[in-house]
Amino acid sequence: VQLQAFGGGLVQAGGSLRLTCAASGTRFSVKRMGWHRQAPGKERELVATITTDGYTNYADSVKGRFTISKENARKVVYLQMNSLKSEDSAVYYCVADTLTWTDGGAVEAGRNWGQGTQVTVSS
Repeated sequence: VQLQAFGGGLVQAGGSLRLTCAASGTRFSVKRMGWHRQAPGKERELVATITTDGYTNYADSVKGRFTISKENARKVVYLQMNSLKSEDSAVYYCVADTLTWTDGGAVEAGRNWGQGTQVTVSS
């Protein structure tokens, strides 16, 4: 499973950005997709996730400002980020929890990470 994320960039405080992440590969299904972020000197933290059933989970710091959405058929997840603050500056990583069917017929659960996209909010 490969994850390709894009949409990061430089924006002024109060502005908006939309991140997109697409999952590709063969013989897999997605259980949940989402975003984590990591700022310099800090640990990676959860930002938002969404299941295929549409259940969402947000970090308290982004509730009311960020919205996660998905397209199940295309295995794509979006993160609409509004009212951005300088503390939102970080590398944002797409993550997907998947089930993959092997050649032997087994099913393997896995967590997959994208390459990261930089979000910089200037104050």
